[in-house]
Amino acid sequence: MILQALNDYYARKASDPEGGLAPEGFEPKAIPFVLVLDAGGRLVQLADRREGEGKKKVARAVLVPQGVKKTSGVAANLLWDSVEYVLGVDTRGKPERVAEQHAVFRGKLIEAFGEAPGDIGLRAVLSFLDEHRDEALEKLSSHPAWQEILETNPALTFQLNTDTDLICQRPAVIAALTGRGASTPDGLCLVSGELDVIERLHSAIKGVWGAQTSGANIVSFNLGAFNSYGKDQSFNAPVGKRAAFAYTTALNHLLTKGSRQRVQVGDASTVFWAEKTSGEVFESAFLDFLSPPRDDPNAGTQAVASLYRSVRDGRPFTSDDSQRFHVLGLAPNAARIAVRFWHVASVEELGRAFYRYFDEVDITRPAYETGAPLSLFRLLAATALLGKAENISPNLGGDVMRAILKGERYPETLMQSALRRIRAEREVSYPRAALLKAYLIRNLNDKEIAVSLNEHNTDPGYRLGRLFAALERVQERAQGNLNASIRERYYGAFSATPVTVLPLLMKLKNHHLAKLPNRGEAVNLEKLLGAIVDGLGDIPTRLSLAEQARFAVGYYHQRQAFFNKPDAIETPDQPAN
Repeated sequence: MILQALNDYYARKASDPEGGLAPEGFEPKAIPFVLVLDAGGRLVQLADRREGEGKKKVARAVLVPQGVKKTSGVAANLLWDSVEYVLGVDTRGKPERVAEQHAVFRGKLIEAFGEAPGDIGLRAVLSFLDEHRDEALEKLSSHPAWQEILETNPALTFQLNTDTDLICQRPAVIAALTGRGASTPDGLCLVSGELDVIERLHSAIKGVWGAQTSGANIVSFNLGAFNSYGKDQSFNAPVGKRAAFAYTTALNHLLTKGSRQRVQVGDASTVFWAEKTSGEVFESAFLDFLSPPRDDPNAGTQAVASLYRSVRDGRPFTSDDSQRFHVLGLAPNAARIAVRFWHVASVEELGRAFYRYFDEVDITRPAYETGAPLSLFRLLAATALLGKAENISPNLGGDVMRAILKGERYPETLMQSALRRIRAEREVSYPRAALLKAYLIRNLNDKEIAVSLNEHNTDPGYRLGRLFAALERVQERAQGNLNASIRERYYGAFSATPVTVLPLLMKLKNHHLAKLPNRGEAVNLEKLLGAIVDGLGDIPTRLSLAEQARFAVGYYHQRQAFFNKPDAIETPDQPAN
């Protein structure tokens, strides 16, 4: 089903002149250097197509014939390849192998177009390889980039000095490639359901975070244990050449760097696409929902606001909200790519799922926070050591994403990871409070957990969290900034076994109140503490994990209540109501 959806996406984008996908038989490839030839095959110049300065020079991608799947053997690409294949120059001390590579490169050209091709560009390439290569190498040796070329063995291709397109982009080449493989089908394609030439090795998928830079595969069989009925390699799951090209091209396009249809969710490189062209507006908004752009955080706010209005008012988000929307999460797994999650739903269903998610994570925020909604990555990073993506618990990103999209319960590890980081760092940050609030509402149906401080919430965990925040506030007002406040010393013990440290903290509170020079402030703080304790009842001996989550939210709410509104207890002439 995944391959079929990707195949359909390729068909939709390929029919769009501005779709940006390579035509059949081609692929985008960064080619840093181009050998410019005249009609007789002599080298005119070596064109450096990189952009930028110094070591930051980057070659832009151009369309070239689709590369072959290279393993340990010798296999050449058509009309482009590395310096060793194209020029027969030994860069790694293996002259015999390089000679074989160069011969295979020439043979590939002869196999495709014959010894006397009718196209002038193809004749120029053959003439260059057979007659003018040595002359060209002598000329190239004085080129400023030649030494770098020998060290890096980059990709090369050809161009006529009278053309603006590459030789591999000439009409004769395009016609030959698009017509190749159309005859003599040898099997039934499982993706398209049509007879086709079955692809032996599928093109590599690149861009999955953590996978091999050379690419990895979704479909591959390289051990006997994976095979059945004597069929090996990709013949074990027959996919035709057209479908194999379509799904790999589409997926590589979605995963490309800078794509607006991919986002990193934990260890899962997540891509998404709509069934129809009318769904492109939701494709753009989907990324803003999960990860607002850093240079335009308001984009996330606007996207969420638009979603809220659509769901609240019952208005469609697109012209066809019944169309399917696909979300695919991929994670590295040695030489293969693992499917972390796969979800298909209508735009309407996903809109409601996101509406519920943003409603759950909505919590009063510090004044220094921007108006953009919390990205999913930031929520997950709040559960990881040092806030780094590589430290996020395995599978957590995929499990949370699945819970959001399907409206299911959040994984237990989400709450556990957040509480673990809070205890280790003694900090209830905005993202941690938000995800704990979301967990309590969805998993435990806790309707008393509000966006901001709920003074009527009598849950012991929530009340104890408020009490601890008030005690910390008393210490701050009495002693100022300290290297080790009661939060640094006692948060872990108070949030787990409050009865063991509460008497000590209440005794310290009396000393701190006595030090306050502003008696009106001391009275108001005393009233606040009394109001919290009055609704508390018996102090629990131990708090469960869920109660510790309520403790953290209560602590966060009370702390924000001190800072997010005018502090009336600061001035004795204006006592608190």
